[in-house]
Amino acid sequence: MGKIKLNVLGLSYSQTQTGAYALVLSEEDGDRRIPIIIGGVEAQSIAIQLEELAPPRPLTHDLFKSFAEAFTVNVVEVNIYRLEEGIFYSELICEKGANRIRIDSRTSDAVAIALRFKCPIYTTDEIIEKAGIVLSIEGESQEPSIAAPKESESVMPSTSAGNQFSDYSLAQLTGMLDDAIKDEDYEKASLLRDEIGRRGEKS
Repeated sequence: MGKIKLNVLGLSYSQTQTGAYALVLSEEDGDRRIPIIIGGVEAQSIAIQLEELAPPRPLTHDLFKSFAEAFTVNVVEVNIYRLEEGIFYSELICEKGANRIRIDSRTSDAVAIALRFKCPIYTTDEIIEKAGIVLSIEGESQEPSIAAPKESESVMPSTSAGNQFSDYSLAQLTGMLDDAIKDEDYEKASLLRDEIGRRGEKS
């Protein structure tokens, strides 16, 4: 059974489940995507790591990483190894010295942890054949039709943040970003960071 390496393509709001998000994984050497529906808490944890935001206090997945490192345990790989009745099953491959340990995990948690340990994410040919979809428009950033597997992650919106914050100065936006991070409003922080980045590119 061949292993296929996956990358985290992004997050978006789920159009099919209220309060849920779609975590989109893409095969590294192909054009298929796997959308996975996940909850808001897990999506937020994934999003802040993708955005490289620093929360004022450690989130659960940050705590997991600190705990593992304190006991010299390293997560070296994540495997999405089964898809059954729309649910993805994953495991963490951990190493402590010469010992290798497999730990069962929800896929959303596994991805959040993989991002923090910077370890690869793999799945099987069988799963990507079942759940993989191909985007018809190259570079399309919207959520692919999520009429697929149930466990998918939350997404930060990629809609026009510029319109929302166009009346604010760069200094005001920077202050708003600091406040959003302090308030743990990472969705707003993500939008503000994108707007600040766009203005920096223009200057």
